[in-house]
Amino acid sequence: MANKIVSIIIVNWNGISFLPTCIESLKKQTYRDFEVVVVDNGSNDGSVILLKSDYPWVKLVVLPVNSGFSGGNNEGLKHANGEYIVVMNNDAEAEPDWLERLVAAADANPDAGQVACRICSMHDHDMIDSLGHGVCADGMTRGRYRLQRWSEVKGRFKAADEIFFGTACVSLYRRVAIDQVGFFDDDMFAFAEDSDLGMRLRWGGWRAVIATDAVVYHKYSGTGGAFSPFKLYLVERNHYWVAVKNFPFPMLLLVPFYSFVRYLVQLKVVLNGEGSGGEFAASDSKLPIVRAIVKGTWDALLGLPLMILKRRGIMKNARISSKEMQALMKKYRMSFYELLDVLKAGSGR
Repeated sequence: MANKIVSIIIVNWNGISFLPTCIESLKKQTYRDFEVVVVDNGSNDGSVILLKSDYPWVKLVVLPVNSGFSGGNNEGLKHANGEYIVVMNNDAEAEPDWLERLVAAADANPDAGQVACRICSMHDHDMIDSLGHGVCADGMTRGRYRLQRWSEVKGRFKAADEIFFGTACVSLYRRVAIDQVGFFDDDMFAFAEDSDLGMRLRWGGWRAVIATDAVVYHKYSGTGGAFSPFKLYLVERNHYWVAVKNFPFPMLLLVPFYSFVRYLVQLKVVLNGEGSGGEFAASDSKLPIVRAIVKGTWDALLGLPLMILKRRGIMKNARISSKEMQALMKKYRMSFYELLDVLKAGSGR
């Protein structure tokens, strides 16, 4: 049987310092039946010149403006010919057998719409970035086992373990599953768009698995940049939209309450300088942070009519019940302390 064609989509925005490492790692792959589609989101750092001169074999799609992670991947999908679609951040580097093992897991699990991989830190290859995502009661999501060591937790995993869904930092999606539920939501622009897609695939009856022997290394926030009010704005707005579109109704009703609880927990860890709260505490001015949260919440409310309309479409075509989704969310739930890196994500505490 012939190997399946894989399309690897890389969205780039001013990532000239990351692209060579990423693409060179793809050239070394043991699995050869793949194409690379790079979508440039209006870069002004010479990325396009580099790609044309050093990597002419790459399919290059040049957009005039930054259409975000969602828009860039959706554009890339139009130029992709593969049965398997791999989304890959430009600040990721793959082991030579990564794609071979990822495809093997997809072939062995035909009911999986998504296959995630083991993502570790670019700077410390034993430090976990993500082993699939967990979800909080307010719609926030985060990589499970983040900041733990693979050497200490690998005994908990077997080949192609089931997960709730994986991060779009690097993931394989089955084309037929995407055709069924749609790809990324353009309205989200960036951040949490992968959580939305992961949950829509689950509603569509598709499983998600992780191939922990397929390994990539990631420069955390290399593509998205360090903490910024704009990033915080998108995260705040989009987590509400993820919940509105995908949460079972009984859980959706509690999202405002749990969001308030998260703000209280976040305030506590900021004041204590714990976990990722240190990013907030180190900021010279707290006003932009407050503005970002308020604007994100307000714009989430303004977008409610459209998101409710999208929810109706998802629920109309759902292939699992609300109770089944609630059971999945309970199984892969994450506490706010895990979300904020105060407790080890996936520790179950």
